[in-house]
Amino acid sequence: MPTKLLRNFNLALFAVLLFGFATTTQADTVFVVGNTHPTLATATVNCSFTGSGAFTFTITNTSPFAARITGIGFDLPGAPRDGFTGSTLAAGFSFTDENQSNVNQFPNAVLDFAFQTGSNFTGGGPGGLAAGSTATFTITATTGTFAGLTADQICHSIFVRFQTVGPTGELSDVGTPGNPIPEPTSMLLLGTGLVGAAAGIRRRRNLKK
Repeated sequence: MPTKLLRNFNLALFAVLLFGFATTTQADTVFVVGNTHPTLATATVNCSFTGSGAFTFTITNTSPFAARITGIGFDLPGAPRDGFTGSTLAAGFSFTDENQSNVNQFPNAVLDFAFQTGSNFTGGGPGGLAAGSTATFTITATTGTFAGLTADQICHSIFVRFQTVGPTGELSDVGTPGNPIPEPTSMLLLGTGLVGAAAGIRRRRNLKK
C-alpha cells in the first residue's frame, strides 16, 4: 500500500477509535443495561463521593417506551455489609439496608442496601422512575463500612430493576453496568464518517492511476 494511502487510512482509523472512546468513556458515569433485554432496559448513573463515608448517585432512565425503574440496589464486593442510611426526594421509593437475595436473574447477588417501590427489590409498587426521568439518591454509611472499597467498585455494584419493559410493557428485567447502547444519531454519524473516509481514499487512488 502506498505510504500516503496508508497514512490516510491510519488517520481515518484513529478518528473512528477516538470517536468511540469519546462517546463511551466518562469517569463518573456507569451505563446500566438489562440482562435479558439490553436495548429495552437502560439507564445512566452518575456517582459522586465525599470523604465522610457518603455518596450520591443520580440515575436517568434512558429506556425506550414506558419502562419504569422500580428498584435500585447495591451488592458491594465481599461479605454483606450493614450500617447504611439513605434518602431521596423521588416519589414512591423507600430505603432498606436489609440484605436481600431476591434479585431476578442474579441468584448469587445479595444486596447490601436498596431503594424500592414495593415490599422487596423484585416487586414494585405504582410509580417508580419513568423513562426519560432523573432522580437523585444519597447514601450515608457508618465509619468503616466502605473500608477497602474504591469509588469505582461501589458505583459498579449497582443493580437496577426495570418493569413494564418493551413496546407492550409486558417485559421486566434487571440491569447491571455494561457497555452503553449506541444512540441512532451517533451510529449515523459514525457511518457517515466511515463512508466519507473510504470515498476520499478511493478518489486519491483513482488520481494516481
